[in-house]
Amino acid sequence: MLNLILPILLFTALGLAVLGAVRRVRMWRQGRPSPVNLLAGLLAMPRRYLVDLHHVVERDKYMSKTHVATAGGFVLSAVLAIVVHGFGLRSQILGYALLAATVLMFCGAIFVFKRRLDPPSRLSKGPWMRLPKSLLVFSTTFFIATLPVAGILPEGFGGWFIVGLLGLGVVWGVSELFLGMTWGGPMKHAFAGALHLAWHRRAERFGGGRSTGLKPLDLEDPSAPLGVEKPKDFTWNQLLGFDACVQCGKCEAMCPAFAAGQPLNPKKLIQDMVIGLAGGTDAQFAGSPYPGKPIGEHGGHPHQPIVNGLVDAETLWSCTTCRACVEECPMMIEHVDAIVDMRRHLTLEKGATPNKGAEVLDNLIATDNPGGFNPGGRMNWAADLNLKVLSEVKSTEVLFWVGDGAFDMRNQRTLRSFVKVLKASGVDFAVLGLEERDSGDVARRLGDEATFQTLAKRNIQTLGKYRFQRIVTCDPHSFHVLKNEYGAFGGEYLVQHHSTYIAELLDAGKLSLDAHKGGSVTYHDPCYLGRYNGEYEAPRQVLRALGIEVKEMERSGFRSRCCGGGGGAPITDIPGKQRIPDMRMEDIRETGAEVVAVGCPQCTAMLEGVVEPRPLIKDLAELVADALLETPAPSKPAVSKREPAEVH
Repeated sequence: MLNLILPILLFTALGLAVLGAVRRVRMWRQGRPSPVNLLAGLLAMPRRYLVDLHHVVERDKYMSKTHVATAGGFVLSAVLAIVVHGFGLRSQILGYALLAATVLMFCGAIFVFKRRLDPPSRLSKGPWMRLPKSLLVFSTTFFIATLPVAGILPEGFGGWFIVGLLGLGVVWGVSELFLGMTWGGPMKHAFAGALHLAWHRRAERFGGGRSTGLKPLDLEDPSAPLGVEKPKDFTWNQLLGFDACVQCGKCEAMCPAFAAGQPLNPKKLIQDMVIGLAGGTDAQFAGSPYPGKPIGEHGGHPHQPIVNGLVDAETLWSCTTCRACVEECPMMIEHVDAIVDMRRHLTLEKGATPNKGAEVLDNLIATDNPGGFNPGGRMNWAADLNLKVLSEVKSTEVLFWVGDGAFDMRNQRTLRSFVKVLKASGVDFAVLGLEERDSGDVARRLGDEATFQTLAKRNIQTLGKYRFQRIVTCDPHSFHVLKNEYGAFGGEYLVQHHSTYIAELLDAGKLSLDAHKGGSVTYHDPCYLGRYNGEYEAPRQVLRALGIEVKEMERSGFRSRCCGGGGGAPITDIPGKQRIPDMRMEDIRETGAEVVAVGCPQCTAMLEGVVEPRPLIKDLAELVADALLETPAPSKPAVSKREPAEVH
């Protein structure tokens, strides 16, 4: 009897799953076009799944092994079940292979079940709580149903009662695991996730690559939307990416805004976009809400504005764009891209940048700096330093990009220290002086793509007049924009953060340093240097050259906690239960360090804004300048090249 029932159930489920897949693809295709090589993506998908995605999952050894057993066992079981029970190829060898696959799947499902007995708060509950049972039922059912094929039990064993139980088990299992992949439910991530990896909007992330620069808007096309107002305004592969979310909550656990009690939870934001894709409300969301906002009050559909429908504007403005969510996501979803896309609509179409946002954007337009300072005072900090200006010398080895820290008295100490280091090394360097303008970073993160592009193009035009080998800056935000976002407008340069350049000078023997004479030191990784650009080793190499053994924070390297200063967050200033820099300072205090080494003017400002008593905040350039000896060591002929490394 099973020989008749199983093929009917399997092929009915497969047929319905195909119909669900067609329906799901149509939902994704509501989004805007996105150029993707469909065939090449599909061919690349297995490697992206087995290597790139697994590299992220492997950080959690428990779930890595569990996922390999469960997912691998399910794929093998499903394929072999269709071959053996669907097409009736009842080979004893295939039977034993199917038994082994179901045992593997069962073992993985046991660990999934154990994980769900007392799940961490970041995991979504609801339908996800039944998934372990469905996995166990599927594997158990097909194990028993395959015993006769392997010759372990006789054909037709057990009578109608056993056949009925197995039939119910098959219905339960294939309904959850086959239909759920395309019609909705916990297994939806398997179908959407595979295609998301194949047609990812940032294919450069795979194969060990890095892609963090925001994608530009086409401001010349009057028909192109200025940002995202409605779910259908996202590109189709962004919508596909949202649908791939596995609701593991790793993004939620790492989000500084969520931890601070601001109204943002990146996991719920992605799920809200999924609701907008299909239509409905968030009443059935089974995870943590946005802090301070109850579940069940938001909803929408593909053609309805997102803000004040699916989400409130303050949710979008809470993001610091630190990419901790993106770094942790095992499905490689791009949360920050989505948030900035929605900000662009609010800023460009609605003029609705909150708090001091509008003032800062007006300042950038009027004075080329966010503080509204007189542009003529950009070089006041260096009045006594006799710096070479590029407009006078026309060419140089190193262009020192000063940044808007030139207008901040605290950051001027960092700039002067770095000049001291450059002079001690004997390197040929110059500055743009009054020709330098804001890099456009803050305008772009606040969604003002028009002002960003204006600033970028003017800077690129200025840089095009001169000759230089590299740009070096003390500001990771300027570093990131110049390195990763100017290229879209023709500005291709070798750009380095000052920590990387100092490390190279040390490698080449162009600096002679005394040992650090201050207290114990910890190092705070800037988001835009680390997660955005993969540079974790150079600052630590510089500190080791000073004889410093870094007291690492629990959250360091790619898991460093944001200082709260990125993405225009201090400008939009969305309130929460506590301040992000206060939380970071608690991380620092746990190390017992007396000095915090930093490499970013915004990190310096945020951490020095914490109420004393607290450790001393010093930029890497300040620490190096304090340790310079009068006579530099003999220089080596070449500057070494180093690869960035991940630090935990």
